[in-house]
Amino acid sequence: MDTTFVVDAHRAPVPGAEQHLTITMLGPLEVRRGDTVLGPHQLGGPKSRQVLEILLLHLGTPVSKGRLIELLWEGAPPAASVSTLESYVSVLRRCLQPGRGRAGALKTTTGGYFLDTSMIDLDVTRFDALVRRAGLCPPAQAYPYLCEALSLASAPLLGSELLPEWAEAERRLQNARTAAAMVQAADTARELGLDSEAVAWSRRVLDSDELNEAAWTSMILALEQGGHPVSGLRAYERCRAVLARELGCSPGPVLQAAQERLLRATSASGDDFGRVIHALLTIQGVLEGEGPRDDRPALADPTDPTDTTDPTDRELILQDAGTVISGYLQRALPVSS
Repeated sequence: MDTTFVVDAHRAPVPGAEQHLTITMLGPLEVRRGDTVLGPHQLGGPKSRQVLEILLLHLGTPVSKGRLIELLWEGAPPAASVSTLESYVSVLRRCLQPGRGRAGALKTTTGGYFLDTSMIDLDVTRFDALVRRAGLCPPAQAYPYLCEALSLASAPLLGSELLPEWAEAERRLQNARTAAAMVQAADTARELGLDSEAVAWSRRVLDSDELNEAAWTSMILALEQGGHPVSGLRAYERCRAVLARELGCSPGPVLQAAQERLLRATSASGDDFGRVIHALLTIQGVLEGEGPRDDRPALADPTDPTDTTDPTDRELILQDAGTVISGYLQRALPVSS
């Protein structure tokens, strides 16, 4: 294991160094300073807290006073905005580094402020580092990194706090990064043969974004690989209906190919539903003039001079298929009195 990465991704506070801060933004904002835990309402008022949030989202990078003022007051600052901002920063310093003045993590730079990365362990930073690391590893090594990253991102950025538009935009970006990591985890789990875990990761994405075709693909391929063709077909139909309704499009070629394989696997099962699927594929083959399907008899094509299937046989094939389908429907529908 790359020990350098472990230090970067899991930076722990130096024992006895009270100036070191462990901060979570995935979920409610929380700052740990030694044995002291500061929640959102212990970091000054809403504006002071927003200053901290902005600096955390730009961790290690200076943010000018002008940019902070623009974000805090959404383009309509008060006349004394600079001195007001400076008072918010003073409140933050007292909360984050009491008695240390400017010697703590919150630094002043020319025309602005920044947070010293060497003194802060931020969960968003660790999440990003773990996902990046997973992308450089083979599946067996990548999967634990992804699981650890996603354990950090079990809640939205800044929890359920009502946020200004700039912060809502950051929350949406983090949600997108989390969803992409979940799809990556699903694909990785499937490569490792962990089909049920792949399905579970995909479902978590689809619970909040049913238009995510990558998540549908991961789920359906995992169901196919796990030997659940009927469940895979149901998932495909849900995906198809959602994409058609919301976007006016069909699933892509990877999913269409998966549907074809799932139909063939279901038709070969030999149970009632499999026989119905077999019958439907037979009818489709006759209507489309296809040749043999796997080990099934050749289907007639009246436009193909090489097709020697007798028209009478064709009719019998269709009648048999219709009998299978009608019998299934009679068993499924309630008997009318």
